[in-house]
Amino acid sequence: MYLDHAATGPVRASVVDAMSAVWSDQWANPAAAHRRGRDARRTLDDARERLADVLGVAAADVVVTSGGTEADNQAITGAVVATGGVAVCSAAEHHAVLDPVMHSGGVVVRCREDAHIDLDALADALDRAQAHQPVAVVSVMAVNNEVGTITDLDAVAAVIRRHAPGAWFHCDAVQAATWLDMADMCRVADMVSLSAHKFGGPHSVGALVVRNGVSPAPLLLGGGQERGRRSGTVDVAGVVGMSTALADAAAERAEVVARVNELRNRLLDMISVVDGVAPTVAPQATVPGICHVCVEGVESEALLFMLDTAGIAASAASACASGAMQASHVTAAMGVPPSRARGALRLSLGRTTTADDIERAGEVLVDVIARLRR
Repeated sequence: MYLDHAATGPVRASVVDAMSAVWSDQWANPAAAHRRGRDARRTLDDARERLADVLGVAAADVVVTSGGTEADNQAITGAVVATGGVAVCSAAEHHAVLDPVMHSGGVVVRCREDAHIDLDALADALDRAQAHQPVAVVSVMAVNNEVGTITDLDAVAAVIRRHAPGAWFHCDAVQAATWLDMADMCRVADMVSLSAHKFGGPHSVGALVVRNGVSPAPLLLGGGQERGRRSGTVDVAGVVGMSTALADAAAERAEVVARVNELRNRLLDMISVVDGVAPTVAPQATVPGICHVCVEGVESEALLFMLDTAGIAASAASACASGAMQASHVTAAMGVPPSRARGALRLSLGRTTTADDIERAGEVLVDVIARLRR
């Protein structure tokens, strides 16, 4: 029973087929001038166009990266280097955003109890920062990767336009593609990050959408690929796989959202009957795929070990660390008391999750909590 889709999901069969065809026939370097290289380039261009269609942007706006982390780093560090300004983000961002902001001496803005950025605090932070130097970029994620909170990007954009009109708006949308319309995010933000393996594509390929004339400095130099914005030989098969997965995710989104929402609510109903188990954020404020709870009187590490022994894959927080259990900066930013946060559990569902998975997982989880408490 796989309930860790927020970490990664299974690769779609359509993606395997599409990438296999490229590996067989289009394996040449797309930057090469010979016929095989030109063929690979056409395949890459077609895949980029397909991505752009779903994202609602021009193909030239899509910069291929090695994944969400590189896309986030380029958005933040590239903006700071290009403009000489300061970076700003919320305290609940993924470390791929939070760490570059802090490394560059940027500003971290507090969150509310539901993991939304505090808009009044953002306005104050922008006013204070602007008094000393221009704000280069403001980064706020579309969907929180731990608790699933959906951000009102229009509200954030309005604050930025009012208090730092020259700043670029970056949105980490890595957790969003399965659940939300990506074109809506690209309409609001100047830069948007995505990662293929979160929506059924391959690992180690992603994209940074760059629009509205913004031009972050490249992190990788040496070949001039991606219009000089990201050097390195482009993984044609990876981009084909990502474009296939994103198109499939968009086509099936309405059905998946409705079905998974029912499954998530059923799971929450089953485990909420246990005393001391409650959702960290109200379900109606989150994407259907994330069910985050805090279990009082139980530590996450023991809980996850018992669940794994019972055949259930879950997590406590982000899966991007080295594998060691670490305290969640997201729950800390939300003000969750440490005594509750120690029992944090993220059960994340996806397109392959079934009703049988949920029924069995709910039964096992109730039993495991009781056993650990005893």
